[in-house]
Parts: sequence; C-alpha cells; structure tokens
Amino acid sequence: MSVFERRTLGNGLRVLTAPLDHAQSVACFVMLAAGSRYEHAENRGIAHFSEHMFFKGTERRPTSRDLTTIVDGIGGEFNAFTSKEYTGYYVRCAADDRDTALDVLLDMLRHSKFDPEEIEREKGVILEEMNMYVDTPRDHIGTVYETLVFGDNPLGWETLGTKETIRSATRDTFVNYVDEWYTPERMVVGVSGKVGEGLEPMLEELLGDMSANGERRPVPAEPHRDAGPHVSVYEKQADQAHLILGVPSYPIDHPDRYALQLLSTVLGGGMSSRLFIEVRERRGLAYYVHGLNHSYSDAGTLYAQAGVDLTRIDEAIGVIAQEFERMAAEPVPADELEKARSLAKGRFVLGTESPQGLILFGLRREVLEGEAIEPEEMLAVLDSVTVEDVQRVAQDLIAREKVHLAVIGPFDNEERFLSALS
Repeated sequence: MSVFERRTLGNGLRVLTAPLDHAQSVACFVMLAAGSRYEHAENRGIAHFSEHMFFKGTERRPTSRDLTTIVDGIGGEFNAFTSKEYTGYYVRCAADDRDTALDVLLDMLRHSKFDPEEIEREKGVILEEMNMYVDTPRDHIGTVYETLVFGDNPLGWETLGTKETIRSATRDTFVNYVDEWYTPERMVVGVSGKVGEGLEPMLEELLGDMSANGERRPVPAEPHRDAGPHVSVYEKQADQAHLILGVPSYPIDHPDRYALQLLSTVLGGGMSSRLFIEVRERRGLAYYVHGLNHSYSDAGTLYAQAGVDLTRIDEAIGVIAQEFERMAAEPVPADELEKARSLAKGRFVLGTESPQGLILFGLRREVLEGEAIEPEEMLAVLDSVTVEDVQRVAQDLIAREKVHLAVIGPFDNEERFLSALS
C-alpha cells in the first residue's frame, strides 16, 4: 500500500498527502522549487528575505500579530525555511484545525502586503542575522566552501544575500521575485498525519485561479573545471579553526546516489565513522567532525567538516585527506558496509516516523525530482548497494586534483594548505 497519495489541481499545482491512521495531528506544508539559486545578482538574498516578509501581514490579516494570533489560538507551530533550491512554509496543529492552518498559509503566500515600512524595519533584522552568521564560523564555513566550489554562481552565493542587495531591496523586488517563481507548476502542498476529508476541493477553491507562467530554470551549476587542489582561506581571529575538505560529487538524481550515500556514511556518518574515530578518538584533533554528501539538481559535493586545534590544522587536513583516499584505494569491509547501511536506514526511519518528517521527505523528492518515492523503495535501494558499488563511486570521485579545501581561522597564507594537501 502506498504511503504517498498525489493529486494535481486543474492549474498543475500538485498536492501530496501521507495519511497516518494513528496520528491526531496534521502537518500542513507548502513547498516551492524556489530558493537562493533562483536569484539574480541584483536581488541576492530575496528568497530568504521574502520568507521573512510573508509573516508580516496580508490584506485580510494586516499585521504579523494577526497571523500569529490565529496559529497560537489553535496551539499550532508556525515556521518556514529557505535553502538554495527550495523554500517551505508550514503549520503543525491538531487535525481538527487543518483548514485554519491551510487558510493562513495560503493567505500569506498569495496575499502578503510587502508593506514598504515593514520591509525597511526587517532589513535591520536580516543584517543582524548576517552578522550573527559570519560571527559563527561553524556555519559560515559552508559558504566559504561552496563559493570555492561553485564560484560566482547562485549555488556559490550566500543564501542571506549581501548587505548591499538587502539594503537596496524595495517592494518591487519582492513582487517581481514572487511573480516569477511562486507559480503553480513550482508549488506542492503537502499534508500528513490525520489528513481528513475535503482537502482537494478546498485547495482548488483557494489555489485554482493561480496561473502558470511557463517553465523557468535557474542558472546551471558551474563547479571548478581546472585541476586542483583548490584552497580558500577566510581570515578570522579565533581560538579554533574550522575547515571543510571535499570533492565534487553527483546531482540528486544520479543512478549511484545511494552508493554515494553509504560511502559518505562510512566516511563520516555517526560516532563510529572513519573520520570520527581517526580524527577525534585516536588523535584528539577535533571536537566535532563529520562527513556527508550534499546533492543539488545538477551538481553535488562530498565533504568532511571539522573544528580543529589551530596548532594541528595541517595534521588534521592530512588525516582527513588520507581517509578520503582510503575510501577509493581499499574496498570497504563487508561488516563495515552493513553497519553503515543499518545506520542510514535507521536514521531514515527515525526521520520519517512523524507526520512532519514523512511529508518533508516526500516533498523534497516531489519538488526537486517530480516524484516522491515510497519509503519502502528507499530502504530497498539502500539494501541493494554492494561493496563494489561503494568503491567504484569512491574511485570515480576522489582524487587529490579534485580536492577543495575551505578554512576559517587566523591564517593569511593559502600556500601552506596547498602544501598540506600535496
């Protein structure tokens, strides 16, 4: 029996539901194929800034308090998130209040005022969020790394934008962005838990008059083509260095995506991974260290991240690079692959057990790939990955000339880190 049920409204807008018989709550989401990589140079940061402004009032509910009072009044949880390839808005609440939750969400997304005075006030909030982010190296290192990998491409830009583009944003900046990307063919409504009756007619009434504006695509990814290794250093006085070392990988729909997932799990997933054992437990080089793969619709990167002792950063870089190379040079022992497989499957089951986690899994697939696969299918393909698959993928991706290294710390010399990688 299928977990996900998919419907399409008359205008092409998709509706994804995941009924759970045991649930007494409902998770109501709207997710769009619209994020920071859909921006232009002059409106950088508008995807995230728009997320903030959708909560500032609509024609029917003029203030932020008018919106939040309704959601608080049903005991709901109200939030949103912006990434590079998608943006989501949600309310979680008791099942009896589903219609109220959806009415608020869709009112926000269709009838927000984008009041100029509110925009000016919120600019200060966004600028302080930027300052907080840059002052948090564990977070900021991700931007340093993706800028190194993707360069002056929307995938290499910081999601928050720049201080200049935020300060220059006007009401027209928001309206033009929303008109361009917040369209029915890019939007999916997701409802999970105690879904209830009458959902589709309600959504047809609230959303059926939206018009498509044609198929639009963001600027293609452009990772480094020339041989490396490549190094980027962001100089910052600190008591700890933060680094990301990685290589370009596969896009999200690549046939070897699941072998890559288990490769990244062996390398850096969990407290028994190779990186955790070698970097932290055996050598005491870092408090936190992990490895993972992050794929976009047309690009990806496999990387390790760590916060390390300033005086031992060269050793840490060398050890992490060696663990990458060992993945390509030696087959993963069968028992180690089985441990990684169990970890990946177990984390997936835990993540999809709740209404929110389940619909998020389905929505990401639906929005980015056009189809939400069933959870059982996900577990089955993880079961099909072999030792040979993992090594073949490692050998395809991992090589010194493909390495990208980003560092934040009190350093001003990139050459020393190139030497550590040689």
